[in-house]
Amino acid sequence: MKAARLHNYNEDLKIDEVDEPKADEPLDVIVKIGAAGLCRTDLHIKDGDWKEVQDGAGVKLPYTLGHENAGWIESIGSSVSNVEVGDAVIVHPKTTCGLCRACRAGDDMHCPTGLFPGLVVDGGFANFLKTSARNVIKLDAGLEPKDVAAQADAGLTAYHAVKKAAPLLYPGTTAVVIGAGGLGHIGIQCLKALTPAKVVVVDTNEAALKLAEQLGADDSVVADGSEVDKVKEMTDGLGAEVVLDFVAERGVEKAAPSMVRDHGSYYVIGYGGNLETKTHEMIFREISIVGNLVGTYNDLAELMSLNAEGKVKLHTSTYPLDAINDAMADLEGGRLQGRGILIPEGV
Repeated sequence: MKAARLHNYNEDLKIDEVDEPKADEPLDVIVKIGAAGLCRTDLHIKDGDWKEVQDGAGVKLPYTLGHENAGWIESIGSSVSNVEVGDAVIVHPKTTCGLCRACRAGDDMHCPTGLFPGLVVDGGFANFLKTSARNVIKLDAGLEPKDVAAQADAGLTAYHAVKKAAPLLYPGTTAVVIGAGGLGHIGIQCLKALTPAKVVVVDTNEAALKLAEQLGADDSVVADGSEVDKVKEMTDGLGAEVVLDFVAERGVEKAAPSMVRDHGSYYVIGYGGNLETKTHEMIFREISIVGNLVGTYNDLAELMSLNAEGKVKLHTSTYPLDAINDAMADLEGGRLQGRGILIPEGV
């Protein structure tokens, strides 16, 4: 089969011919990839930002990227009972044991022995992906893999953060979304679906702000250096109860906490920057800084319900798998609106 693989850090991926994965264990599932989402994390991996993690996990280059996957069940192990060959599915991004305390609590993302296809084992930028029965969610009739693949990480991450913030967002509150791109445009829809809060979107890109308004944002702010003052002006000088930062790099993470009102919460979802906080400000302002790591299997199942109801949809651009490096260049260059989706040949 074909696979887009990283041979060396800081180099383009290469399309290789590799062996197809097999369902060797009782709970193994092989998914024929119908679509795979392109994530900014893929850029970080290519640039070597994950090298230390990958070295610790024993990753040997070359390996196959791709952690946002959907497709059809190709084959299953002898003990798989929740799906059948031919079923359309979306794949939760982390394979987990199901036996540890985190898994039993439904906190899959913190399974200590879990593996992340596309990060530390072969992922879905290929014709087929090996995963587990614990990871696949059957799609409702009418949902196609290409329309939901990026929900497996981008959508899941946005939903997980919004779900955590939702109890703080009662009527009359304000939620600020920083970045209306691949994750942020989903976060806006999740906020409108789960909360009564006013949603204000901050972005440098006018086209992204226009898309945000089409998706339900109540107001928008151009990030031109005056965004903190504008957000304060919209909130009676106090700031927002919740700020969801889908960028958190290139200096955005330094300005974002200033948009949060006292006793408010700053949710860090994007990454790449460095947070510097003064302890006395944390105390006197009593603000919370909350990290977010993708989301659970149940989060993804809930998000698929919202997707089936038409309340959360992806804005995408599609590329053939062979054009992986063009897609990555478009993402890195800011030419992608929404999410890039890779489609293997013949799908």
